Amino acid sequence: MGLSAQNGFENTVAPPRLSIVIPAYNESARIDGALSRVMWCIEERAWDAEVLVVDDGSTDDTPAIVQKWMRRYPRLHMVRNPGNRGKGYSVRNGLLQASGEIVMFTDADLSSPIEEAELLMAAIDDGADVAIGSRWLDRQKQTIHQPLYRRFFGRCFNKVTRWGMGLPFKDTQCGFKAFKRDAAQTIFRLQTIERWGFDPEILFIARKLKYKIVEVPVTWGHDARSRLSYIRDGVNMLEDMARIRGNWMRGRYDEAIAAIKDTSKMVTPPVERVGHVEAR
Repeated sequence: MGLSAQNGFENTVAPPRLSIVIPAYNESARIDGALSRVMWCIEERAWDAEVLVVDDGSTDDTPAIVQKWMRRYPRLHMVRNPGNRGKGYSVRNGLLQASGEIVMFTDADLSSPIEEAELLMAAIDDGADVAIGSRWLDRQKQTIHQPLYRRFFGRCFNKVTRWGMGLPFKDTQCGFKAFKRDAAQTIFRLQTIERWGFDPEILFIARKLKYKIVEVPVTWGHDARSRLSYIRDGVNMLEDMARIRGNWMRGRYDEAIAAIKDTSKMVTPPVERVGHVEAR
């Protein structure tokens, strides 16, 4: 965080313990309820937390709704992408701007209740560098099940990622993941996939960097309003898997890791962060 000078003294503003990043693209139907729940939870549980909503070029009322909430909560921020770039880009953009000791992202539908963030924080406190929510470690925690066809495609995709990339996790795609800040700053600078297929890539990179990854069973309920198409987006994700595997076989991740071995002088490039509006 920044420094401010008053009367010849410098005051360091301590970073929050937790940063919560919410990627959002045309989420006007859900973002109001999501922010209501997240901000209530932060106050109710006395979390030392900031929230960053990353607007991915929305054409609906999403930005206006977020700004309405920003009038009430000074630790709620909005970061705007340069157009519609994809979920992977949005998550990376938000996590690299986040200042918390622990940084996490959650989907705007809150399929995993935000209260479950305490489970991810506990895993980090117990020594994990990366804590990933899992829908499949304890199926009893699924409150609303996906339709059969979505479960079938999801499990097939997970088997492909486990086989093709050597990822040992039951669930790579759950949009509920947390990181130590220094781990996130390194992992997400190496990320190349900007849309739906980014989850396996960041886990692959984290394993290459020998970070400790812990899979945590979380409560999860399917949201029927999900815009993910298992045919169209599934094909795109398989193409992403091929690209990740190609990068791996060509040694591009090893080259990139070597190039950023010294992270002490890294500076996150500035992005457009929307200022707060005074309450009326």
